[in-house]
Amino acid sequence: MLTENLARLARGAPASRLYRLSMDGLFGTARMQYGNNKPKSLHKTRRAWLPNIQKVSLFSALLGKKLDVNVTTRVLRTIDKKGGLDSYLLLTKDKNINSEFGLRLKQQLLGAQKKQKCLE
Repeated sequence: MLTENLARLARGAPASRLYRLSMDGLFGTARMQYGNNKPKSLHKTRRAWLPNIQKVSLFSALLGKKLDVNVTTRVLRTIDKKGGLDSYLLLTKDKNINSEFGLRLKQQLLGAQKKQKCLE
């Protein structure tokens, strides 16, 4: 994913698509958004909106440990809905996880799942 982002930079993609912090947590498809402040004087000024990021500890049953993760509140609600961190990562498509951290964690979970099946 990082090499894909570097290739995108080389092609001249805007830097906002490569919001670096989004690679270090579970942000889903959340990105920085840009727009204008428009006060009463009608003088527009550019600004950016950041995703609502929370640092939480989530337990992984397959790995057997707690992980400190940066998560958007939207993804946190999805994790609760799917029944935990393991279920969220295993059932979500890679394009929707959309971060290096999330994809590495998913690979670790798949490896642990295979190992657990072999032991049974």
